[in-house]
Amino acid sequence: MDGPGDPPEGTPEGGPVGGGSEDEYRSVVFDESFVRAARLQEFSAQERITDHAPAVRRTPALRRGLTRQAVILVALIVIAFGTAIYMGVRSPYRTAPAARHTEPLRMTVIPLAPGAAVPGSVSADDLYEHSPAAQFGTAADGIALPSDIRRTAHFSDSQVVTALTTAKDYLVDSSLDPDVLTGGAVRPVRMLVDPRQLDQFDQSFERPVADGRHAATGWLVRFDPAQAELADPHIRVRGTLHAAETDTDTLEVTSDHTFVYALRPAGAIDTARASLFTVRRELHFRFDREDLRNHQAEVLVSYVQAGPLSCSADLAEHLHPLLAGQTAKKDGPAGTDPYATGSATALCGALAPSAQPAV
Repeated sequence: MDGPGDPPEGTPEGGPVGGGSEDEYRSVVFDESFVRAARLQEFSAQERITDHAPAVRRTPALRRGLTRQAVILVALIVIAFGTAIYMGVRSPYRTAPAARHTEPLRMTVIPLAPGAAVPGSVSADDLYEHSPAAQFGTAADGIALPSDIRRTAHFSDSQVVTALTTAKDYLVDSSLDPDVLTGGAVRPVRMLVDPRQLDQFDQSFERPVADGRHAATGWLVRFDPAQAELADPHIRVRGTLHAAETDTDTLEVTSDHTFVYALRPAGAIDTARASLFTVRRELHFRFDREDLRNHQAEVLVSYVQAGPLSCSADLAEHLHPLLAGQTAKKDGPAGTDPYATGSATALCGALAPSAQPAV
């Protein structure tokens, strides 16, 4: 056979007659000008992507910062850590720190009775000049801090200075403040007392008693305002302060000062004769780190000698000084009952003549 034949049903209508499908292009002539005028177009990469699905799956770009999973993980760790801390703090099996034992103030007040009439003078300066207090300092200037303050094994220089300064402030407020001495004020002193001793302090002023624990005169110096007043506000003072570490958490300060007051009868005119009254106070203070932060002190011991006084005078609430021209009663110290419990032994001393001004 030379070529393909027509289909059995004949040549399709409108189809080329014999010779195959290429015969329909035989009449078309592509000359050179046609070819040159033809425009060629190539699709861009973006057009090809738009018209056709990408061959591979696109990988998402990395996000900056933490992913959502990382944030959730961090939040869970923080919550777990916080819960552990909370349970540790609230645990009923946690060991509580041992509370420090606070001792009550132990106090002794000893009256010193003169052997003769109390000397006096219109001039307080004249009394001081002719007494052992002639070279004493005046008021707070007479309470000097040690010149060789040094740190201890567990306390810094500044902490030692704080303890000494607090002790000095206590001495100033309890021995030199006119409102405390004759006005009945107690707040300036109370603010310096360790809060754990305030019950004892308050009871000493609400119900004073000479039992070695609850005498107001063990905490401060105060004169009976109905009996005596200051003739000179420039009180004379001399003494020492010493600080020492007793354990890793405790400092103790010991003070030993003599205070000399010029007194005259309450309500007397300025020309009334004045006399000197001497108080020697030995105080022991204790400070823990909380006391140092709060500028407070625990007062452990108060040992007081004061005169001229009568041995039988009740000194629990006020000191009752013998003034110029007065003499002590010949009654000796107040009676002591050895069968009574809870009371202090009555003590009395004799005021040496050399302790009085020679006027």
